[in-house]
Amino acid sequence: MLSHEQIWTAIDRLAERYGLSASGLARRAGLDATSFNRSKRIGPDGRKRWPSTESVSKVLTATGASLDDFLRLIEARSGPPRTTVPLIGMTQAGSGRLFTDEGIPTGGPGWEEIDFPDLGEARAFALEVQGDSMEPLYRDGDVLIVSTTADIRKGDRVVVRLEAGEVLAKELKRKTARTIELASLNAAHPDRTVNLGEIAWMARVMWVRQ
Repeated sequence: MLSHEQIWTAIDRLAERYGLSASGLARRAGLDATSFNRSKRIGPDGRKRWPSTESVSKVLTATGASLDDFLRLIEARSGPPRTTVPLIGMTQAGSGRLFTDEGIPTGGPGWEEIDFPDLGEARAFALEVQGDSMEPLYRDGDVLIVSTTADIRKGDRVVVRLEAGEVLAKELKRKTARTIELASLNAAHPDRTVNLGEIAWMARVMWVRQ
């Protein structure tokens, strides 16, 4: 069973991953800014106060993190190892010469690098959001850390590069033997159904640096 300290530590680490304070994370999730304050974690009578399941759910939705990501933060030790990951703009990612057929960054001209906590994903790389097509979840200048080797399930946010060069960032709504259905993150943009044969690679959004 998870302890009171483990749950709160995971919330603090999630906030840190996104460059936020505990109160900043609460505000982003649409909660009262004091919801995660340390002073509220123990009641006046000395009883431990736990974050509600609804609060945790709202935090995961606001950050794009999955429940598995949250549980990994519970298990993580303080000061996680860091690594560098290759970074490219979302628009530039449509260029085939920047990736292998498996969606692995080729490096070289066009690529930069950023420092980031080591996710243990050998094929993780970073895409910088450009434009407003993913608002309000992701905004211009946000950096998506994605992996082409991570398991992808219904409801995950994904980046899909089509063979024709188009790059889509959406939510996986449904997958069949022949197609995938993608829900738009921005209500002003349509959902898409794509044939599997049109896909060059698909990567799961692991983290977002905002």
